[in-house]
Amino acid sequence: QVQLQESGPGLVKPSQTLSLTCTVSGDSITTNYYYWSWIRQPPGKGLEWIGYISYRGTTSYSPSFKSRTSISRDTSKNQFTLQLSSVTPEDTAVYYCARYSSHWVTYDYWGNGTLVTVSS
Repeated sequence: QVQLQESGPGLVKPSQTLSLTCTVSGDSITTNYYYWSWIRQPPGKGLEWIGYISYRGTTSYSPSFKSRTSISRDTSKNQFTLQLSSVTPEDTAVYYCARYSSHWVTYDYWGNGTLVTVSS
């Protein structure tokens, strides 16, 4: 059973960098054809795709976040990390990590999500 768990600060000050880690168990983040993604949901709004890091370590970001986003990984810990810089209160959201299967063309496993509030 694949499990994903987000971790990181629940409160970040404006202009600072939001940093979240997703710890994966039950599968390796280097397993072929999976893309390890970050997705968020602001209060009262829909899901927003932020970006992914692939099984090969390549990254892709939404144009909406590209200028201030970095996704990296630590294969020794089976973790991948989101960094979102210059945050504003509009970045307040529940942040999810998820696994995307290019074979099934779907997100097949999700973390429970973690609420990050941007406030001074």
